[in-house]
Amino acid sequence: MAKVRVGIVGCGGIANQKHMPSLKANSDLNEIVAFCDIIEERAVKAKADFGTEDAKVYTDYHDLVNDPNVDVVHVCTPNVAHCPITVAAFEAGKHVMCEKPMAHNTEDAQKMIDAWKKSGKKFTIGYQNRLRDDTQTLHASCEAGELGDIYFAKAHALRRRAVPTWGVFPNKALQGGGPLIDIGTHALDITLWMMNNYEPASVSGSVNFKLGRQADGPDGNVFGPWDPETFEVEDSAFGFIKMKNGATIYLEASWALNILKSMEASTTLCGTKAGAEIHHGGSYPQDELIYNTVEHNQLMEKTISPAGVVDFFEGGASAEGVREQKQWLEAIINDTEPLVKPEQAFVVTQILEAIYKSAETGKEVYFD
Repeated sequence: MAKVRVGIVGCGGIANQKHMPSLKANSDLNEIVAFCDIIEERAVKAKADFGTEDAKVYTDYHDLVNDPNVDVVHVCTPNVAHCPITVAAFEAGKHVMCEKPMAHNTEDAQKMIDAWKKSGKKFTIGYQNRLRDDTQTLHASCEAGELGDIYFAKAHALRRRAVPTWGVFPNKALQGGGPLIDIGTHALDITLWMMNNYEPASVSGSVNFKLGRQADGPDGNVFGPWDPETFEVEDSAFGFIKMKNGATIYLEASWALNILKSMEASTTLCGTKAGAEIHHGGSYPQDELIYNTVEHNQLMEKTISPAGVVDFFEGGASAEGVREQKQWLEAIINDTEPLVKPEQAFVVTQILEAIYKSAETGKEVYFD
């Protein structure tokens, strides 16, 4: 079986922390044959650490996407660059994995969808949290109807003081937003996936700029002090989402919020037969999946506490990242659908943009 030949665009944090180590862990299915970064030294180092001996190094993504030796392009750049690189890759006849979120706004996401459909190639978005043990187990329960009709949910992406101080995270022009678009996107993705509901009716949002720009705000940050002068994005955001079938979702996201419990890529589901909660993130050394139901006229809780894995912050491949790449590569090789479908990721982007728009206008945003 011929290996999939991968090209990496953007050799910064997420490429080194997730994509390249996870691809290396699946070396029986792929080889990384090209690297591109506007800082050439980063691409050179990535080649030395993860590439084939004859891998190419580029500083212009157009050169990489048009390289005939590349089969699939991984887009690991700041959010605003996702669209042009993805569209160019599809126009060059490549498969594309784009890091989350799909885009920083719906207009760009639509361009990516259009280019994908025209290309006939594979397309997926990097929502690796679907591949964790707890999320896989809960999703199986939802598919089996064990929770019944899920009519209310909470999507949790809360940090107490964990503002990322590297890269371009606080840069609104390059990222499009802060914790809502950065980690809120993961919580919303797994919540919609569990509910199998991708038809929003309306969104109300609230966005806060309370702690990030305070002169004394950096105190206590787990990643070290940030610069309030360059902190251009929100420090917390909240959204209330009404779905067309009457279900509602409450989304909460923060990099800095004076709370006790920190949860990321977590969800609470309330169904007509039972409920369930996933606890994942800073306050939980191990992932927790808790079901709540009634048995023999008694309220019952069933808890699953798997061994879990440590989130990747300083490099290395986590279990879910390795699984993500395996199923993606196998989808290309076997001509099957990847786990994360572009249409699903598109709805996530629509909702996130609507929260920002609602907060800006003070009005509820309605979908057609």
